[in-house]
Amino acid sequence: MAVKSIQCKQHTFDISYEIINPEAKVDLIILHGWGSNKNLMKQSFGSHMGGFRHIYIDLPGFGKSTCSAELTTADVARIVELLMIHINASKDIILGHSFGGKVALLLDPKMLVLVSSAGIYEEKTFKIKAKIALFKLLKVFGLAKFRSFFVADDAKQLNEYMYKTFKNVINEDFSDEFSKYDGRALLFWGKEDTATPLSSAQKIHKLIKDSRLEVYDGDHYFFMKHAADISKKIEKEFLKSLEH
Repeated sequence: MAVKSIQCKQHTFDISYEIINPEAKVDLIILHGWGSNKNLMKQSFGSHMGGFRHIYIDLPGFGKSTCSAELTTADVARIVELLMIHINASKDIILGHSFGGKVALLLDPKMLVLVSSAGIYEEKTFKIKAKIALFKLLKVFGLAKFRSFFVADDAKQLNEYMYKTFKNVINEDFSDEFSKYDGRALLFWGKEDTATPLSSAQKIHKLIKDSRLEVYDGDHYFFMKHAADISKKIEKEFLKSLEH
């Protein structure tokens, strides 16, 4: 494991990363989802795809990486890009899970691998809308200390910068960004995913012209059980791309 200090938005971010197969010539950047870290991704994919140089990154504020400012998804992508420049990493293949999928998309790799990616806006249920309205009312009366009863599980226990970042990224609609991507995309999804439902995958599949969708049994973390098969498909697709 290593740490690089990255300067962005007049702030310093200490970004933790780990490289596996350092002598390999093709770079595979692997980005985790919100609330997760690089170790989960390494645990899943680290023993596969030996022909690639794996680069596992803790996104700002997660794992062993720091976050000293409010960020947007574009800011996170820029921080990752600056780290890649520092370690001389190329954009051959970038795999992103959930929130990491949006970051991967903005990095515009030659091959994009989306694993239960976020980025398609889902209309909030009446229950969630009611909770938001009630919290705003309590805030007016100075009762914001009850925030923990109203925020999503993903936002609980976050510091101020990360909570503001969460609010910035949670409702983004990346439909335009998906439609503008002109590389090759592989989409891997879990049938029972409720965080980023299969309907999101189908929308992304339509938006990205050169994309393929593979569906597996499982929830938002289905890839932990199916990493070997996913890895074989990534390798096969990359080899095919070299023929063109």
